Amino acid sequence: MDLHALKVFQLVARMGSISSAARELNFAQSNITTKIQQLENHLQTTLFYRNNRGTTLTPKGKMLLTYTDKIFQLIDETNKAMKDEETPKGPLIIGSMETTAAVRLPSLLSKYHREYPDVDLTLLTGPTEQHIQGVLQYDLDGAFVAGPVDHSDLIQKKLIEEELVLITDMLHPSMSSIKDIRTRTLLVFRSGCSYRAKLQQWLHQEGITPNKIMEFGTLEAILGCVSAGLGVSMLPHAVVEKYVQDGSLKQHPIPNPFGKVDTVFIYRKDTFMSTSLVRFMDMFGS
Repeated sequence: MDLHALKVFQLVARMGSISSAARELNFAQSNITTKIQQLENHLQTTLFYRNNRGTTLTPKGKMLLTYTDKIFQLIDETNKAMKDEETPKGPLIIGSMETTAAVRLPSLLSKYHREYPDVDLTLLTGPTEQHIQGVLQYDLDGAFVAGPVDHSDLIQKKLIEEELVLITDMLHPSMSSIKDIRTRTLLVFRSGCSYRAKLQQWLHQEGITPNKIMEFGTLEAILGCVSAGLGVSMLPHAVVEKYVQDGSLKQHPIPNPFGKVDTVFIYRKDTFMSTSLVRFMDMFGS
């Protein structure tokens, strides 16, 4: 089977039109059409429905796309395995929650960089759900997320159990119940954040509908706005500890099961583990 034809098929499937794939590859549309037709003739099936808006995969086309993705993933893994050496080098892409990156990872990343300077380490921050999908889709080599993560294709290793707290500005009175914040604005990360989900589960269990929810993209923005009195948030104690100690934030305890969450490191169980990833995991596993 022609691997180039499969790559063209994969791109057309992803982009939804032959014209878009042609522009991406800088090919004439007729060349793309010919490749698809050759593939369909070889497989003796129709792979796309053609319409005025582009192309849509047929059932057989969807099946082929699944196998095509696996084929190119295996080729990529083979190349990595053949090029892998005892001394870690090359790219390593790791995902992390904002909070973990801010508090738990700086010393680890610094040590790793000193010991393995030839590794091109990239750290991407974002919510747990985004990183789970990133690892599943092979975009990330691994990720620090909130656990537990229950997926048959993933392995998780526990890093630490975090204590969660509610944080407010210093003028906010002590809380006796979650109902004390029913009129306050919730300051949270975007959807997919495990801390946000846990806070909303707690509120739902107590029958409380938030007055207003504001989404933020960075930890610093949430901390600054809470300190300024804009609203309340739920974050790990380790993240806010220094702000509480210097008098810019006030923390309030959270009852179990909402007050605890594990931070775990996830990676695919079926993929090649480079020396760079193995050494990285050795550092926080020891």
